[in-house]
Amino acid sequence: MSTHIPLRGSTAGRQYAGWEPRAVAMEGLGNRVLADQRVPVAGGAELHADVYVPRAPGRHPAVVSFGGYATEKATAGIPAGSNEIGSPPVFTDRGYCPVVVERRGMGRSTGEQVMFFDPQDVDDHEAVIAWAAEQPWCNGEVVLFGTSYYAVSQLSVAARKPPALRALFCNEVSTDLWRHLVHFAGVPAWFFVAIWMGANYAQEDYDERLSPDRRALLSQVTNGPLHPLVERLVHRRVSGMFESFETATPVEFMRRIYAAWMFDEKTRAQATIPEGPTATLGDVEVPFTVVQNLGYFNLHQFGCYDLVANAGTPAGSRWLILAPPAYDLPVYSWQGEALAFFDHVLRGTDNGYAEQPHVRYWVEGAERFDAATAFPPAGGEVRRLHLGPPDGDAVTHRLSREATAGGSGSWVAVPLGLPQLGGLDEVADQVLAFDLPVEEDTRLAGPVTARLTYSCNEIDSYVVARLSRLDAAGGCHQLSLGAIRPVSRTEEEGRSTPLEIAIDAGRREPLVPDEPVVLRFSLTPGPTLLRRGDTLRLELASRVDLLRADPSEGYAQFDMPVPPYPCRNTVHFGGDSWIEVTEVPLPAP
Repeated sequence: MSTHIPLRGSTAGRQYAGWEPRAVAMEGLGNRVLADQRVPVAGGAELHADVYVPRAPGRHPAVVSFGGYATEKATAGIPAGSNEIGSPPVFTDRGYCPVVVERRGMGRSTGEQVMFFDPQDVDDHEAVIAWAAEQPWCNGEVVLFGTSYYAVSQLSVAARKPPALRALFCNEVSTDLWRHLVHFAGVPAWFFVAIWMGANYAQEDYDERLSPDRRALLSQVTNGPLHPLVERLVHRRVSGMFESFETATPVEFMRRIYAAWMFDEKTRAQATIPEGPTATLGDVEVPFTVVQNLGYFNLHQFGCYDLVANAGTPAGSRWLILAPPAYDLPVYSWQGEALAFFDHVLRGTDNGYAEQPHVRYWVEGAERFDAATAFPPAGGEVRRLHLGPPDGDAVTHRLSREATAGGSGSWVAVPLGLPQLGGLDEVADQVLAFDLPVEEDTRLAGPVTARLTYSCNEIDSYVVARLSRLDAAGGCHQLSLGAIRPVSRTEEEGRSTPLEIAIDAGRREPLVPDEPVVLRFSLTPGPTLLRRGDTLRLELASRVDLLRADPSEGYAQFDMPVPPYPCRNTVHFGGDSWIEVTEVPLPAP
């Protein structure tokens, strides 16, 4: 079936990490859709796929995007939660054939749904790759592309080494699904999972049907001159959208998964969601580029580092991009980068990709990409910044390059949603801040680690840490976020990477009230240029909503259902509490 109305493409958002290719393999090939293709899989089920091909005749590589959603709205440019497969006409115009697939039981696919990322999904994904390679419009080569779910699904199937698979490009990926997706820092991801399920798994998401012509007609509006206006409206309304998704009613199958994740599966052994690709990353050998959005926290925040550290792909065939914070739906960013990468790998195009540094990372403050051969960059030095009491009559506590005098600082934990007495904040601070004046220009890039000697007057609480840059004008620029549940403070050394201290959330050791323990945890990396006159600020609190930035500002950061009850948290000084940052040499003028 082919449409009469052409689908309109879009390259909204950032397309390249600090460069532009000097050549393309093909361009101007147009697009048409082969709608409602049926892909046979095991057990007699059929997966629904929409295939987009160049209008010009020929056989071209397939770009498979395998997700967990109905895709009726995805190619129409509607800002739905599942619109993370790029814009098909952008790919067809360059001689690639996007294949957008719905998993079993979703949308127009038949069969029964199973748990997300189940081995059956991997089997089906592998079958789709083989099917695409054999189609008359395909030259036998397949690559993978997509964001979030569409990124995570790539890694497990790549570890199977499908014969037709040549490369993958993933954006915002998780590798350990229980730790990175369902259980964050010892706490179930109550708010995120509710938003995700409410946005994608209500009954209407299963039942909705849009004809290819209608999708194409909608794309003429959403991807046309009005796109910037639509994007601004979405950004202004994103918090309200999240609230509406939280109160939606997903289908019963999803509600049962949610209840199990939130109430019952408190250890890795109890988890019904598969471990994910982390254990098989060594079997991933195809070339890849992975993009990490530095605005993410408590979702997709460390998976890219796990992939880069543990994949079996040769070092010369893997690229890492740490991108500036951005929250966009649809996700149209990085299509240009992906096409340049695919042209390089599949067609040997002399476009400059082979010369690109294997790491490019966005530097906040400098507002540019810097380059390195690895991340953390070579030549960096770990700097320990000690927490200490205020100087003299100062109110704000201080960070110091030297061990500080003994003492302590505290903040109170007020459970989210608890009615609050008027004026309580004037006598009981919920945020404790530490400042380090910047005396000379300094560039930070690499792990950010907190090590706190901590006590609480209850048996459990929650600790959230934020590192920010305060510019000379007083503007606050968020750099890094991290969190830990004190009762779950045991490290899983075998799962840690140079960028992430993996915490065993399933092992719980209740606190003894007022007895100090050591909390050691990672903050998300936040490369920055600190200029003389700036201030580096560390803040500690017990609620994510007190420190996180808003999605409308480009951040994907979700509240958490903590702390469990009112309590007072204390951090102890005297050389017992610090953060570590990595200072790298300033680039040559």
